[in-house]
Amino acid sequence: PSTLRPLLAKETFKLSGRWVIRLGDAVIDFHPDFRFYMTSKQANPHYKPDICSAVTLLNFTITPEGLEDQLLPVVVAKERPDLEEQRLELMESKEESLRMLHDVEERILSLLSQSEANFLDDEELVSTLRDSKATAEKVQKKLADVEET
Repeated sequence: PSTLRPLLAKETFKLSGRWVIRLGDAVIDFHPDFRFYMTSKQANPHYKPDICSAVTLLNFTITPEGLEDQLLPVVVAKERPDLEEQRLELMESKEESLRMLHDVEERILSLLSQSEANFLDDEELVSTLRDSKATAEKVQKKLADVEET
């Protein structure tokens, strides 16, 4: 709406020592802490590009899957604290495994960038690649176990 454009663009100015904004034909006092929120019952509202560039759109659409993902840990923690503790331990284990995998990848990249000769002649690189393969397999198995649980 064109009458809201000055509000969305915060086109304020000083008049007689106070901040004001022009909405249509009226000049209204404007407080610097003023926030304007709009809601819509439309599932996917469409706004013109000039409006989208002047505002922040938030999508608060709730899906059954998203709601389940949020509420399941709450229910499990309440009814089976032991399972919730196990879930948290698995999440920590997953994070640690991913961190190990990342460290191995970084080590390989570092060795590859430092290697000056043939890659196969570099004993440290070959050893690291062999170890990284074993580590990656362990991590992948651990991650699969975590996802299954």
